[in-house]
Amino acid sequence: MTLYTIAPHARFLATLADKVMDGTLLAGWDRSQPLWLSDVTIVVPTRRARLALADAFAGHRDNRGLLPDIRTFGGEVEDEEPFLPPFDVTPPLPPASPLERRLVLSRLVAAWADTPEGRRAFSSPPTAAEILSMSESLGLLIDDLLTEERSAADIRAIVPELAGDLGAYWQQTLAFLDIALTYWPERLRDKGQEDGARLRGQRLDRQAQAAPLLWGDRPVIAAGSTGSIPATARLLKAINALPRGAVVLPGLDTTIDAADQADLLDGEHNPQGHPQYQLARLLAELGSPASAVVELADFPGPRTTLVNRAMALAKDTTRWPAQKAHAMPIEDGLATTGVSIIAARNEDEEARAVALAAREALENRQSVGIVTPDRNLARRIAAELRRFDIEVDDAAGAPLFQSASGRLLRQIVCFADSGSAVDLVALLRNRAAMFGQPRPDVSRLADSIELGLLRGQRAAPGLAGLRLLLEANIAKVTKYPAKRLHERHRQPIEALFDRIEAALAPLLALMARPRITASEFAEALFRSFELTADGADSPGRDELTAWAAQMAAQTDAGHPFEPRGLDRVLQALMVGFQVRTRETRRQDIMIWGQLEARLQNPDLLIMAALNEDKWPETADPGPWLSRGMRLAARLEPPERRQGQAAHDFVQGMGNERVIIAYAQRVGTSPSLPSRLLQRLEAFAGAGLAGDWRQRGARWLDLAGRLDAVAGVASAPRPAPNPPPDVRPRKLSVTEIETLMRSPYDIYAKHVLRLRPIDALGASADARDRGNAVHDIFSDFVLAGHAVTDPGALDILKAIALEKFAGFEAIAERRDIWVRRFTAAAQQFLAFERERNDRVKRRHAEIDGRWDLPTGFALTGRADRVDELHDGRLEIIDFKTGSVPQPGVMRAFEAPQMLLEVAMAKHGGMAPVPPLDTAALRYIKIGLGPDAFIDKGFGLEDGYTIMGAADEIVRRMQRHVELFLFRQTPMPPRLLPVKQQRFPGAYDHLMRMAEWTAVDEDDEDIIQWW
Repeated sequence: MTLYTIAPHARFLATLADKVMDGTLLAGWDRSQPLWLSDVTIVVPTRRARLALADAFAGHRDNRGLLPDIRTFGGEVEDEEPFLPPFDVTPPLPPASPLERRLVLSRLVAAWADTPEGRRAFSSPPTAAEILSMSESLGLLIDDLLTEERSAADIRAIVPELAGDLGAYWQQTLAFLDIALTYWPERLRDKGQEDGARLRGQRLDRQAQAAPLLWGDRPVIAAGSTGSIPATARLLKAINALPRGAVVLPGLDTTIDAADQADLLDGEHNPQGHPQYQLARLLAELGSPASAVVELADFPGPRTTLVNRAMALAKDTTRWPAQKAHAMPIEDGLATTGVSIIAARNEDEEARAVALAAREALENRQSVGIVTPDRNLARRIAAELRRFDIEVDDAAGAPLFQSASGRLLRQIVCFADSGSAVDLVALLRNRAAMFGQPRPDVSRLADSIELGLLRGQRAAPGLAGLRLLLEANIAKVTKYPAKRLHERHRQPIEALFDRIEAALAPLLALMARPRITASEFAEALFRSFELTADGADSPGRDELTAWAAQMAAQTDAGHPFEPRGLDRVLQALMVGFQVRTRETRRQDIMIWGQLEARLQNPDLLIMAALNEDKWPETADPGPWLSRGMRLAARLEPPERRQGQAAHDFVQGMGNERVIIAYAQRVGTSPSLPSRLLQRLEAFAGAGLAGDWRQRGARWLDLAGRLDAVAGVASAPRPAPNPPPDVRPRKLSVTEIETLMRSPYDIYAKHVLRLRPIDALGASADARDRGNAVHDIFSDFVLAGHAVTDPGALDILKAIALEKFAGFEAIAERRDIWVRRFTAAAQQFLAFERERNDRVKRRHAEIDGRWDLPTGFALTGRADRVDELHDGRLEIIDFKTGSVPQPGVMRAFEAPQMLLEVAMAKHGGMAPVPPLDTAALRYIKIGLGPDAFIDKGFGLEDGYTIMGAADEIVRRMQRHVELFLFRQTPMPPRLLPVKQQRFPGAYDHLMRMAEWTAVDEDDEDIIQWW
């Protein structure tokens, strides 16, 4: 008997080594010679399995220092070459680059998308990135055809068969596939190249043909392969036919009978997603029933029985009640004493719980393997392990696009494309962005650029706009910069701008062209990268250099495209390029993908991301063939990959200690546990499944406690109490309201001297638009234009063009604002003309100061103060935001305008004469039909304007005397603004959310007067 299997509950490689050493797999080979083990050849699927098997032999108790000849048939040319026969054959053709294939096929896809048929197949014209993505999918379809030994003829043959069932889209797609699948092989023949998938099949077939010549009657063992590739299955068959050949299958269920085996090959039962499907196909190729395969595990495994039964075909689940009734070890829980389930709330909690479980195993000197198909989760787990100084890397590596070098490349593309403040700061904050200078110098200049030029400023896109802002800041034209720059800052900042311009020049020159190619894009981008990272050692740089070299060789490949959406184009061009860790990390813990984990048996195996659509993945047939079309072309359906994932799950469950982890929410969406886990729990029953979850709950509890605090107490309301002599002796009229409502804000602004900084890269909004309109009307009055002038409207429009010119970053929106300003200008003129006979003189933007006898000064700027013919004043406040509610005005909670009345009366607004005020107006300004809303000032019953002004001055003086001239605490939010929709400038500093508990209709108000 030459067919064997090792059940999941037995350590595969250790058992394989045992059965070689005791002669079970050697068919009577003489073991009396001291060098007998070196005559044995063992073939395993991967290099990782090869190294692990060598360790198993090296540590075997009966080993005397020799190792067998261990090889792989996993597609590595250097490992397969020794298999090649010793007779003359035609040398294999050189392999075609997958990148070249992607680019060549993109030309076909782009040309097809531009035809009438192709345009009907797309809802909108595809972008360059979408075309590259589709060409990659087309390349994967070519690989599937070659791997499963099908051809374009098989695709062509399904047209008559399905003609009546195919829609117009699929018929158009098949017509294009016929062109593409004919063109690509012809191109390969012309260039003397071959696809990698075909070369792999050729090598495997040559190995199968050469097997009798190479080994004769020496022992040859093929272990761990499911024979999913037809050529691999033929090689296994050739080895099995050798005099001392043996095939060791991974995890075959030897309890399945002939009927079950037939069902696994019957497409009517949709068996492709079953974990035993590939093995059933292989046994059919080998011509053997499952009952003829010898189990090498030395002991029975109740867990293997449980898992195999849980993974039964859908039609066989009717056997579950009878199977569970006769499975006492399963009922007693003996099968799953080492199984735990971590049902985390989200991916963050899942990663933390997994890291804690791994840490405990390492402390107990146990090896840990973490298996996940989710590379983002793998990075989360690695980050959580670093909490405990445990360095571990994902064995699958990181995509080049997401590596440190790839990140810098993306930042270069984004800034070149947008020229925005956010993208510039992101680029300058990258540690690899050195531009040939010491990194500390670049960091210091980045601080000056961000604070001096970008915070609160509206720069035109690109470095030209920043140069203008630099000049304005140094010349003190910029009104309120977050940082005032001086002459000494000019030269180093301009020098950095020059270096950035030089670095981006190759890319910007290319982007100025109407159409570019992928090769040209990669060449220019890599040149910009070298100039940007001049002097930096960035992880992934070697792989990036290799990618750029491959791209440079594809000068005649790829379709021309417009230089737009280049970050997505870059991502599509980097598919398949990985950055792997070259450093030697600890060997007792690893993070594997599903492929790397096969045949591995650590002391603790953690299977993470057991979520539906992750493990197993979605059965996506791709954009070119539907599932039915694949079956008609005799291709395997996409569920085949789900069957492999299910087999990996079954193999993993065979470990003595297993933790299964999944998240109930992935991103922002709810997520379900994997169907594999659901089946396992359904078969085991609520009792056993509850025990598994209870064990996993321990890690969730520890994860929750990891960052928890012993007790949570509400923070007290802050009440800073600085000495009176450091408190301000001058406030503006708007700050008096702040003093009344929240003295803490005055403390933060004037004692701590903290100023809020505008968000980086904030675009112009409604407030900026309102301020511009406000300035237009002020400039109109300051320039002395008459409101009765027939050309007044044209004058206002001219001023508007000047004021709105600074909004280049939002040119389209700005143009709309300019067009809509006409309505506002007309209403402004109508308002002013209606009251023109009463107005003697108009004053705009009047700065005022009133020095009180107490030593306190009141300052402010009035939008408009108009002298009337009756010897009184009218004060107007233009509001671009909300206007105070009448109740607030009557309660003296909006003191600004009344304080301006008092200031004007006491001669604090020169050249306005000291007069009484007859009227107060709030005017809500904006754009459109309601650009002007005239609202009078509301007074408490029994008060005149002058009387109300005297009252607010008395209240102001009490607040000033209490909070500024005494050592009185300065708490926040004494008089909160009801239903305030925006955060205060110092809310985060006062930690308001930690001590405020206010109902929607109830305010916590403390009266201090």
